Amino acid sequence: MTPEFVPVVIVGAGPTGVTAATLLADYGISCLVLDRWESVYPQPRAVHLDDEINRLVARLGVADEFAAISRPALGLRLLDQDLRVLAQFDRDTAESIHGFPQANMFDQPELEALLRDNLEKRTCVQLRGNAEVTDVTQLEPGHVRVRYTDRVTGAAHVVETAYVLGCDGANSVVRASIGAAMEDLKFEQRWLVVDVGSAAELNQWDGVHQVCNPVRAATYMRIGPTRYRWEFRLLAQETSEDFGTLPALRALIAPWVNDIADDELELLRVTEYTFRAQIADKWRDRDVFLLGDAAHLTPPFIGQGMGAGLRDAANLAWKLAGVITGDLSPSVLQTYEQERKPHARAMIALALAIGRA
Repeated sequence: MTPEFVPVVIVGAGPTGVTAATLLADYGISCLVLDRWESVYPQPRAVHLDDEINRLVARLGVADEFAAISRPALGLRLLDQDLRVLAQFDRDTAESIHGFPQANMFDQPELEALLRDNLEKRTCVQLRGNAEVTDVTQLEPGHVRVRYTDRVTGAAHVVETAYVLGCDGANSVVRASIGAAMEDLKFEQRWLVVDVGSAAELNQWDGVHQVCNPVRAATYMRIGPTRYRWEFRLLAQETSEDFGTLPALRALIAPWVNDIADDELELLRVTEYTFRAQIADKWRDRDVFLLGDAAHLTPPFIGQGMGAGLRDAANLAWKLAGVITGDLSPSVLQTYEQERKPHARAMIALALAIGRA
């Protein structure tokens, strides 16, 4: 049964929401997590986290489990249109100052499943899938009403809470409920995203390749032992449907796969993403907070998108727990946006610099 009142309701069970719930639970704070999907969203999106975020993942209690599903990377190369190295940013695959490799590649659905399995060990957290949040209303200080619909049965539900954390992504219902708007940082590009599986060895440098080609920018990276990711900027007249088969993709991926036959390559996914740079004008209204993609969107060029959301969760969780237990003044919550927003904006600016290159 869904509780009638719970101290914290978290909207969205992606990496940011589950991390926030896990941290709050470890401080003894009960949470209800509502997510519109039945289970982990099956499509990979994020593929990289750094040593600081790896340290946070370890704090959640899954260091060994993450190490088993991730692959340390050598860093980043900027290449010209003939794939000659313009610049190289090395990353240490051994332990860094934070105790973990500086760059780690992974498959997001695997990471999310790991985080959810870990969350289930916390008895004071309930995660409810197929729950479509339709309204968030602040009634008075410390009293927020959340309405949601069961997407399977159509039944309407109401839960009341002291705080709401909006971790519900780029199209955030929670963000709309507090009247926050996204500031456009003047970057929007359509990109083709390709995931390929293969037992064949591609014999490439084991880091991220960013191709600085004014005609068609591109990215290549090895995600795991048998999984590879390419991203190509789409031209104005192109769509992902133009590249739905390996023969159609062959000209784009040829520099990396060389003469590996099509029957040795498994096309796992071809899709189109629009890379954007945006940041919310406010991250809080009284007892409702925005985290992750609900608060900021960054192009993927430095691999800090998902990590930014986990940083939000780590910053806010201990403060919120301290306020709920009475150990901290409510004024400490004012520091969440003060601390996180400038850092998120700086990371977006760095990603834009690399993206424009």
